[in-house]
Amino acid sequence: MSLAYAVQDTSTMFRRRLRHLLRYPSMTLMLMGLPVMFLLLFVYVFGETLGAGLGGTSGGRARYIAYVTPGIVLLAVGGSATGTAVSVAMDLIQGFVARYRTMAVFQPALLTSHVLGSVVQSLLCVVTVLVTAVAIGFRSDATVVEWLAAAGLVTLTSFAVTWLAVGLGVKARTVEGASNTPLPLTMLPFLGSGFVPTDSMPTALRWFAEYQPFTPITETLRGLLLGTAIGNQGWIAVAWCAGISLVCFLWARRLFSRRSV
Repeated sequence: MSLAYAVQDTSTMFRRRLRHLLRYPSMTLMLMGLPVMFLLLFVYVFGETLGAGLGGTSGGRARYIAYVTPGIVLLAVGGSATGTAVSVAMDLIQGFVARYRTMAVFQPALLTSHVLGSVVQSLLCVVTVLVTAVAIGFRSDATVVEWLAAAGLVTLTSFAVTWLAVGLGVKARTVEGASNTPLPLTMLPFLGSGFVPTDSMPTALRWFAEYQPFTPITETLRGLLLGTAIGNQGWIAVAWCAGISLVCFLWARRLFSRRSV
């Protein structure tokens, strides 16, 4: 099949995915609302205390808003994996994929459309978090280039997480299973530097937090938005995203080609 047909089929399936998001907005609204609730909870309930431990001369809550916002952004990205896995599983379980495979279409277009649609959904969640954060006091002195770099990193992270979620959705045998398997992704920002510095953690947990993928991504995003040092965290973050995307793409494709509906 030619490249033009592959692009056309992927575009068609992508439009289908966007129509589903518009027609059934409840999942998107839930994914947008949860990180906002966590942002308000951590800022207004724990912010004064946690912010006091970060040092500086400004109020504890003001410091903590700046510190926690990148972590909440990545929490929104990780949380969007649930919607992706559920939508993929529904296509498989409800029989759409069985009909799809009888058509003369570019077969990977279905999975690719789920990824593209879910990245759009994830970015909507991120924008909602950032608007809320600005409304309650978050301020960034990032330049236009730094904002663009931050947006690129968030998109790359969403792309990687989404391919993992697609694989989990293909592997799931029920919609309930598809909604549960991505839950550990939601926990990873908590077990990194998203909410508290890793050097405040016990030794074993600190080791895990420093070497799991969300920590370098968080530190890079925080550095871009707040002007803190990034060091080699940026390259590590990009390497994690690229590696996860490639491995999960191959895994999801293999599962999809071998699964009998």
